[in-house]
Amino acid sequence: MASGTHKMKVLSLYKQMLRESEKFSSYNYRMYALRRIRDAFRENKSLTDATKIEGQMEYAQKNLGIIKRQALVGQLFQADKLVIEK
Repeated sequence: MASGTHKMKVLSLYKQMLRESEKFSSYNYRMYALRRIRDAFRENKSLTDATKIEGQMEYAQKNLGIIKRQALVGQLFQADKLVIEK
C-alpha cells in the first residue's frame, strides 16, 4: 500500500514539474528543465527504500519551488523568441 501511495505522489510531482517547466519563456531554459526533470526521475526510478524516496521527494519539491519562481521572473523580463520557436 505504501509503495502505491509513493508512486502516486511521485507521478503527481513529476507532472507538476513538467507543467511548471513549460511556463519558461526562454526556449533554452524550458528544454533544459524538461530534460533535467526527465533524466532525474529516470535515474531514481529504481529506488525502493522509503527514506531515500522521501528524501528525493523533498528535493524535488524544493526544485519545484525554484522552477515556479524562475518561470515567473522569466516572464517579467521576456526577450524576443528564437528562430526555432517561431
